Amino acid sequence: MRRICYVEDEQDLSSLVKTYLEKAGYQVVCFSKGQDAISYIGNKVDLWILDIMLKDDINGYDIIKRVRENNSTVPIIFTSARDQDLDKILGLELGSDDYITKPFSPKELVLRVNNIMKRVYKVMDNETIIYQEYTIYLKKRIVENKNKEIQLTTLEFDLLLLFLKNIEKSFSREEILNLVWGNDYFGTDRVVDDLVRRLRKKMPKLNINTIYGYGYRLL
Repeated sequence: MRRICYVEDEQDLSSLVKTYLEKAGYQVVCFSKGQDAISYIGNKVDLWILDIMLKDDINGYDIIKRVRENNSTVPIIFTSARDQDLDKILGLELGSDDYITKPFSPKELVLRVNNIMKRVYKVMDNETIIYQEYTIYLKKRIVENKNKEIQLTTLEFDLLLLFLKNIEKSFSREEILNLVWGNDYFGTDRVVDDLVRRLRKKMPKLNINTIYGYGYRLL
């Protein structure tokens, strides 16, 4: 499970965002003080969300500098009630990946987090793929959601891999038949619809789009 550190001194907002992120499948560690966040640097963190203006002597800029000294690649999102170009530019110069202005919708923040996670951690290595809240272990052919295994058949797993390795690519039913079942399969292409239906049921967070009269694609 991906771990997010959220630094925000407004307790109500912090609790609300934490709830939304946890529902999206993330582990969330919240800090209301900058020094506490800095003390946590060095632990495994997959993404930081930093409010620029904090009530203590340490602000978001101070924290990002310390984070970057420890880890130059971990993604960071800045939040701030100040909608000024200078803040955004400084945040980007210090190494932030995104900037969102208060007040913001927690759903919008979750979408931004998902997009960054998908871009940065889509393929962690040659053995693991991350998509949304799912972890796919290629060699073991295991899929987990929040550390719980999802039982997939051989064909379901093969179809999942086809989509994951070709995100946003459209496949016709005939192409899926050839790539998943093999060229020697002579049945109807409606088996593809049934397999997609089963995969959607087991993994509802998969954003599989139906292209009517043609086939499917994963976004």
